[in-house]
Amino acid sequence: MSSCTGGSCSPSSSLGSGKIALQDQRIVKALERIRYKLFVMSGKGGVGKSSISVNIAAALARMGFKVGLMDVDIHGPSVPRLLGLTGQLETGKNSEIHPKRHSDNLHVVSMESLLLDPDQAVLWRGPMKTSAIRQFISDVQWGELDFLVVDSPPGTGDEPMTVLKLIPEALAVVVTTPQEVSLADVRKAINFLQYAQANILGVVENMSGLACPHCGKSINLFKKGGGKALAEQYGLEFLGAIPLDPATVVACDLGTPVVLLDAESPAKDALLALGERVAKAAQSSLEAASTVHR
Repeated sequence: MSSCTGGSCSPSSSLGSGKIALQDQRIVKALERIRYKLFVMSGKGGVGKSSISVNIAAALARMGFKVGLMDVDIHGPSVPRLLGLTGQLETGKNSEIHPKRHSDNLHVVSMESLLLDPDQAVLWRGPMKTSAIRQFISDVQWGELDFLVVDSPPGTGDEPMTVLKLIPEALAVVVTTPQEVSLADVRKAINFLQYAQANILGVVENMSGLACPHCGKSINLFKKGGGKALAEQYGLEFLGAIPLDPATVVACDLGTPVVLLDAESPAKDALLALGERVAKAAQSSLEAASTVHR
């Protein structure tokens, strides 16, 4: 995979059948070294899905887990900026790609880290995006990981379908906001996951009330409880509610995940708790799957 300048960049999409088979083998070997694969998605844009992905990954890394974060939002990657990462990915021998290091426990790959100019648009159709995601797994030296967190763009298009095809054992974390305009689209996302026979780890309600910085009380700007009700409707685990919090804006401007800020805040507490619940739910899910296959 080479550096890109907007629409002129292209992954190695013209592989022959033999090379595709070899790439498939590399994908399998890479995934075998990763214990848990988390797929963060939503049917709705603007729900803070990338922020949830980044903070889950950072919280897991803070807990001592080895974590990879793969941003497959080809057209609107934001993960590097949320983590304060700049510059391009480095390649080694045999075209191996080294993920960006955020800390000893957290490494990242994103489309933005391949662009010479991060402000340029990526003008790709489905096959190009599929090829890039395949290379994000096959050519990146992820090494031994406890968790790989995959941040997906909104909707149920090429990127989510490619991820679920390549990583059928992925555990989906569905992100919504409380109001019905979001829940309606997220229901479609859950229907998509069910149709794909994907494993759904649970539901997260983001922007669940505003944590007032003055009085400390919660103000229900976008209602509250819609995500929990949705989880109950579909028999899914409710992983937690994350409030709107001015600390989130500060964190984005600093390029630091909320969970790594020094100051305490309602969002930080909620996101750290989310990381713990995700870890426990993933461990329980794997144990349950192992029991079924005995």
